[in-house]
Amino acid sequence: MGMCLPCLGGAADDVVVTPDPETRRRQLAEAAEKRQKETAYRGVKNPEAVERKRKKQEEVEKRAMTTSVSGGGGLKWQVG
Repeated sequence: MGMCLPCLGGAADDVVVTPDPETRRRQLAEAAEKRQKETAYRGVKNPEAVERKRKKQEEVEKRAMTTSVSGGGGLKWQVG
């Protein structure tokens, strides 16, 4: 029985203090964002290149949509 008392005496020093709710919320948000990035780029060797290609493709599509809406640069029908 005397063997257990020294173990219990240092137990108060080993207690982990939980951070305040705001810090905890921030840490959880950062961890979730990191997990999402990891799953989005799983198997991709160069994620920055993939991101650049995606943005470039979006730019091309956006430009195509604006030119088709304004009617410029397309084929014109001739009747006659």
